[in-house]
Parts: sequence; structure tokens; C-alpha cells
Amino acid sequence: MAEGGPPEISEQKNQITPLLQKTLVKGETWYLIDSKWFKQWKKYVGYDSWDTYNAGHDEQHPGPIDNSGILKDDNDADDGTLLKEYLIDELDYVLLPKEGWDKLSSWYDVTEGQEPVARKVVEHGMFVKRCKVEVYLTEFKLCEDNKLDCVKAAKFSKGDTIETIEKKMRAVFNIGEQIETRLWNKYMTNSYEPLHERSKTVQDAELYQGQMLVIEQKNEDGSWTRQLPTSTAYTRSSNKYITNSSSGKNSYGYQSQYATRGGSGTAYNNGSYSGGPKVQPGLCGLSNLGNTCFMNSALQCMSNVPLLTKYFLNDEYKDELNIDNPLGMGGEIARSYADLLKQMWSGQHNYTIPRNFKMQVGRFAPQFSGFQQQDAHELLAFLLDGLHEDLNRIIKKPYIEAKDSDDRKDEIVAEESWTNHLKRNHSIIVDLFHGQFKSRLVCPDESCGKVSVTFDPFCFLSLPLPVRKERIMGVFFVGLDGASTPLQLKVVVRKRGSITDLCKAISKVTKVSHENLVVTDVYNHRFHKVFLNNEPLNSITDKDTIYIFEVNVTSAEDPDTIVLPVYLREPRVSSYSSSSSLHLFGRPMLLPVPRDGTTYQDLYEYALKKMKWFVSPPDSDDWFHEEIKSDLHNGDSTMSSDSGPEKDEEADPEQEQLNGEMIKPKRREKQTNGEKKGKAQLFNLTMVNPYGSSEVQKLQDNGSPLQLTNKTYISLDWNQTAREKFYDERKSEEVLQDESVNLRSNSIKKSTGLQECLKLFLTEEILDADDAWFCPSCKDHKQASKKFDLWKLPKVLVIHLKRFSCNRYYRDKLDTFVSYPFTDLNLQDNLAGPQGDHGYNYDLVAVVNHYGGLGGGHYTAYAKNAIKNKWYYFDDSSVSSATEDQVLSKAAYVLFYIRKECLEDFMQNGLASLVKLQEENGMEDESAKNSGSDNDEEMDTN
Repeated sequence: MAEGGPPEISEQKNQITPLLQKTLVKGETWYLIDSKWFKQWKKYVGYDSWDTYNAGHDEQHPGPIDNSGILKDDNDADDGTLLKEYLIDELDYVLLPKEGWDKLSSWYDVTEGQEPVARKVVEHGMFVKRCKVEVYLTEFKLCEDNKLDCVKAAKFSKGDTIETIEKKMRAVFNIGEQIETRLWNKYMTNSYEPLHERSKTVQDAELYQGQMLVIEQKNEDGSWTRQLPTSTAYTRSSNKYITNSSSGKNSYGYQSQYATRGGSGTAYNNGSYSGGPKVQPGLCGLSNLGNTCFMNSALQCMSNVPLLTKYFLNDEYKDELNIDNPLGMGGEIARSYADLLKQMWSGQHNYTIPRNFKMQVGRFAPQFSGFQQQDAHELLAFLLDGLHEDLNRIIKKPYIEAKDSDDRKDEIVAEESWTNHLKRNHSIIVDLFHGQFKSRLVCPDESCGKVSVTFDPFCFLSLPLPVRKERIMGVFFVGLDGASTPLQLKVVVRKRGSITDLCKAISKVTKVSHENLVVTDVYNHRFHKVFLNNEPLNSITDKDTIYIFEVNVTSAEDPDTIVLPVYLREPRVSSYSSSSSLHLFGRPMLLPVPRDGTTYQDLYEYALKKMKWFVSPPDSDDWFHEEIKSDLHNGDSTMSSDSGPEKDEEADPEQEQLNGEMIKPKRREKQTNGEKKGKAQLFNLTMVNPYGSSEVQKLQDNGSPLQLTNKTYISLDWNQTAREKFYDERKSEEVLQDESVNLRSNSIKKSTGLQECLKLFLTEEILDADDAWFCPSCKDHKQASKKFDLWKLPKVLVIHLKRFSCNRYYRDKLDTFVSYPFTDLNLQDNLAGPQGDHGYNYDLVAVVNHYGGLGGGHYTAYAKNAIKNKWYYFDDSSVSSATEDQVLSKAAYVLFYIRKECLEDFMQNGLASLVKLQEENGMEDESAKNSGSDNDEEMDTN
């Protein structure tokens, strides 16, 4: 704690606020703070202007900084900062620069046993630079060249250099500085890449999570076990691999060659591999480079859009490259995508490593440059836009001023908008993927009634899923008497309901009036929040631990009864010193007691009764006498069983804890008819702050009524011996499970159809206040009514199912099963624009799947191979056949449809040329392989 105490709350706010807005600078250190603790601090200092009512009040005090909500329970990291997976910035944690952390930690301290979670700021992207805090470090597997089975795990920052890794590996494997070493990147069972540029960073070297790094020591005779090729120097751009072969040895003991397994290696910088015989063109897996399944699934779907793939394989794209487009990527995205497609459709490889493509994407879209899980739909949006700009046939885009509809006919405005769009955007992507929306906004002001109609292009449809109006919530119910075990149950409530709705749902199960229920959020053995009845349910997230207590009052202002929050504490010796301090344990309680006239002894008995289902008070004071004898035996004569009442009553509880001593058992004695009577108490009562971390007032056991208010928090400070003897740890953690615990979210999720999602998308809606429309007539923002219509449909229709939702309170993924047709998706009735001279039936050709929850999970793809006319399943490097029953699943995330007549035309006229092209490419590959037999770089290792 800062000397002299922290500054005033207004000054704390003034000092921290600008630091939250500080710009990230490469190399700086920032700190993670659990958002729960930080939100509590914001309440305490009145950070938000609308939430200053309780600013500065003790019940809002956040206590020491507590990051337990973002740290793994089984934290075995060297520095104790092993983070939980899939944490999201601002939802799970906030970031503060070092200056901000130093201030907060000096004002509030840090929870004992926790270390600061410090992370470096790293730079992403090669051309478009962007700084970000590296929350998750990259873990590598380290081993020695002669002991590949002995693997050590270590984590590094993306900003660490190869030299830093080498130093770490020297230390791990006890390799002396006098021994010359070098590092290798081990990809496959038998494939190695030298890491010879020591100044390169982890990011620049494109090392990924889980990568195996091998350190090799120079032999005593001055030779190396693994040799670089003599014919050419290794270059990063060629991305070739060094592979050991058992076919022969050279003068160094092993034959070293640039080659790939199965003899099908090429100089293509993605790195590609075959398992022996030729494979069907297009059935080529993509190796996972570390959380790149999102990219692999998107690429497999795009690869199986034959109208586009044929364009690239025939090199038609070369004539349309627009390298001077300021909005493009200099043609690099188009080139790398074409190179990748040629590998995938060569029929020579079981799978390929798309490293060059990922590198090019990361150059122009820094959000994809690392190895964190990303969204496949966002990657698709970037890829389609990048290909369009790289292949835009418009060299110089003219400036076109947008015009209002001015009550003109829709057909005229739509045609004008589409023509203007083509004047600036004309590419193969526009030809195949672009359609047109009609958007209609109506001002709600009757005196205005302004109607705005615009026509905008689209590249894919993002369809909402019918969101269920209910939500399943898991809670724990604690009865009033304290004799029964808490009940764990689940209830179905309105998603946009209030705390009152939750109480009513609990009331139906427990038969307790909803007015006698108090909803709390329990976090780290204390009350993080006590909810008001009118608060929205979306302020409770699925990860919150909710306890609902039965009380015998209906209002906190009841004149006769007051409800006290009660914590349990025990003495615990610090791991950093020999002194002891009080720590929270167990579950907190809400304890109703008489508002007036409650004495220390009354409160003790009320608390003991509340815990009677897991606390068994002794019938005698034998344990008390044993404790005293033990103290006397150890030379402590400060308390005896015969000590007078005056000494007992005057004892200072804090003094009893000094010098590492435990809380002494207390015996309350009173004079009755000249006889001493009383029992030893299991715990002492202390008035504490809302966080339970510090004492507010000593409670005197003198028979006088206690001064209790609605802001009073009580702690039961247990004697260690009493806790061990009479507190049943197992029973205290027990819960009874209601049959509703087996209720699963799926039981209230209904299936829906693709047409229903489309209908919901086309339904008129009223804009939210946060998304209000600026009416040009009223000159003000209005919650206008808005409606979309489909005016022009593309040849290739990409449909994105909006499964993910996230707001300031919670995140969620909708697992609703959406049924979609494989053939003849008829959209003619959904079209508002003029009918063309073609049909509007679409056939499915590919599906991106997502399994798991928000922030993680796994992506795969189903796609229909145009040559085989069969469905296949693509799971990173693995490819297998699939049935239509398998393709139709609730994991579907992005759907690819092609207009039926376009697909039929391709099958009749384009398929033959595609097959012929692949046969020619296959012969070229075979010829190149044979002609390169004299070159070390192309030799067969088998």
C-alpha cells in the first residue's frame, strides 16, 4: 500500500483515465487486470458519470488487485501467470501500461500469492504495421538433435529473436558457451529447416505454436551431423527443407538433400508433400501452421468454386493483374492464391503447407499475421476484397457523386447505382460474387416521413438466425434455516428479462416467494455483487457463480430485520514470510438478524445455526482445554481456562494474531448465581469491509446491542483447531442437484430453415438508439424503420450464418440447426428486382464448419469436387470422402451456392479443359522431377 494511503478517488480517476488511452509502443510492457476487479474499482472511484451514486463508499471498495478470474487454477507456470484460454480484451481483462499498474498496485496491493501478469507490446504486419499486446506467448517444443524424444516446453514472445531461443536452449540442455551450436525447425518426422538468421524474431521466422525446435552441437572433429546443401545456399523465400535420407551417406555420415517425402517435392514456397501415388486434383489438404484452420477451411471452399478456380489455373488472371491499384495489394494476393491453387489442383500432393499465402495475407492484413484463432468469414471477406482489387480491370477509378433517389422509380435508381459500381469495380470477383441490395429507410416523425432508398452492392449475405427468447441459467439456492444443503438447479428465463424474472423462476421450483429471494454473484469466497430486482439479466454472464438466498424480509429497508453479508476467514501463513494473515474461505452467507437489540452472542448463535449442516459444535470444552494446554506447553501463558472475565473481554483480537500466532479460542463466561458458565467459541466476530480484506471495527462481546446498518459486513474468523475439528470441509462443499441440472441448451434450441433465416433478414425492423439514422430532412438522428430487399443476385452466392453474438455483458454462439438444400435453392420469390433471362435456382458446392465456442473451437470444410462430382471432408491436412448426411449439420457457418445453370454450363464446357490442364500440369511436374534428379534440391528421399 502506498505510504500515506491512496489519493482521493477523484485523483485516482484523473491519473488512470489518460493511461487507459495511451498508444501502444513496440517493446513496452503492459499489464492484464481481471475485468471484474477493474469494474469494481471504476464503481468505487465513480469512473462513469452515470454510476457515481455509491462512489467512495466502503461497500464498493475493490480490495487488493485480484486476477484469479483470468488465471488457471492449476497454475504451474514459473511466474504463476498461466492464463485461461480464449480470454477476450475488455470482456475478461483490461490492459494498463506499466505506469498505471504501478499506481494501482501501490494503492491497493496485489492478492497474496499472485504475480503481475506482464506482457510485451509487439508489432504485427510487414507493410501495414500495427502494435498489439501479446497476451498469449508462443510455446515451442525444445529438444537436442541426438535426443529427439526428450522434449522440453518453453514459451517465448513473438518479439524474441532466434538468438534468445538459442540461449534458452543452451541453458535448458546445459550446453557450454564454448560449444558451437545451430538451430533447426523440425516440421515432419524427417523434415528440417535451418534457423540461421539469429537476429530474426519469432514472428519474422514464422514459427508457430507447438513448433519443434532442435539444437545441434558441432562434432568434436569439427563436422556437423546435419549438412546444408552444397549446390545452393538456403534462402527464406524458397522455403525448402533439409531432409535426412536412409538411402546413403556422405562424408559427414549422412546424406542431406533438399527434398520432400515421397519424391514429389517442388520449389513452391508453400512446401508441398505427397504420400506416393498421384491423388485426385483438388483433394489436397492444407497443413495447420498453428491455429490456421479458419484459413484452411475458407481456402478449401474457395478452391471448390470451379468458375473461379478455372480462371486462376488457366492463368487468365495474369492478363488482369492491377499492380498499380492503390487499394490493392500489388497483385501479391492474387499471385500467391494462384500458386496455392495450382499446388492443390496438381494431383501430385496429399497436402501442402500454405506458408507463403499466409505470409502475404499477414503483410496486408495484420490481424491475420499471428497464430491466434481468427474468424473464417472475416478471412473470406478480406480474400474476396483483396482478389477483387488485385484484379480490378478499372485502372483509374472515376469520382462519382452519390445521388438521392428523389422519388424516382426503383428500376432507374438501381440501374444507375449498378452502372456506377461497375465504373469503379470490374473484376472476376464482381462478375461472380457481387449482387445488389435495396435498402429503404423511413423517418418515424410523422411531420417528416422522409423515405430514403439506396441500392448497394454485396459480396455475401450475412443472415441472422432466429434467436431463442429464452435462456438457461444455472444457480445455487440457499434456504433460510441453514439446515439443508444448497440446491443446484437450472431454470429457463427470458433472455431480456430482469432479476425479478429469475426470482420468479426459482420460486416455482423451491416454493419460496420470489419477494423473499436475494440474487448474488459470488466470486473468490465473497460477494462480488448483490443484484437489484430491476437489473437486467444480461448483466449476468454464463461464467458467473450465482447464489440465491432465501431471506425473511421483502425489502432491505425492513424496520425489524436486517440482512448481513457474512464471510468466513481463517489464519494462513504467508508463503513469503513467517507471519500469518486472515484469508477468505468457503461460501459467503446472507444472515437475517433483528435490526435492534442483537448482541455479540446473539449474532454468534445466529451464524452458528446458519452453518449447522456442515458445522458440528462440540458438546464439551475438551478441545478448548487441549488448546490451552498446548499453548502452555509451548510457553504461551497469555490465556488460561481460568482467566477472569475481565481479561477475556479486554483481549485485543489483533494482538492474538501477532508474531505468527493463530487465533486463540475465546471463552465467553458470565456470572450466574455466583457460578461461572459459558462455552468456548469456534470463531470471533469482526466487522470488515465489503471485500473482506480489512477490519472496519472490533466487535465487543460485552452484552450490549451491536450497531448494525445496511452497510455492515461481518466476518467469522475461525480458530484453526476449531476449523479442523468441527468444520466439515466436504459437507460445506456439497450441493443437492435438482433434476433440472440435466437441462441442456439444446433442449430449448429449435431447428430452422435457410429460407426462414432469409425471411428474417428481409423483415422490416426499427433501428436501435445506438444505430440511429441521420435524417437529412429533420437534421437529427432517428430510430427509423429499415428494410432490405434482394434486387440482383450473383452467380456465386456466399451465405454467412451469424452464429456469434457478443455485447458488453456476455458472449454466445448459436448452435441452432439450420437446414439448407443441396440442390435447387429457389430464390426467385425473394427477389424484389426485375427477373432476368435466367433462373434463380442454386446448388450447394461448399460449407465452412465451426465446432466449439466463441473465441476458440475448430474449423473444417465440406466441398464438392467438380471433377469427381462427390463430397469430401477437409480437416486441415486430412481429406476424406463424405456423404450428404454428414454435410448437413449444425456446425455449418458459411455456405457456398452456385447458380444452377452456371454450374451446368461449367460441367459441360469448362470441366474438360480443367481436367486436361491438370493432366498437363501433372506431366510437367513429373518431367521436372525427372530432369532435376541430378540436383540435390529435387532428389527423392525414398
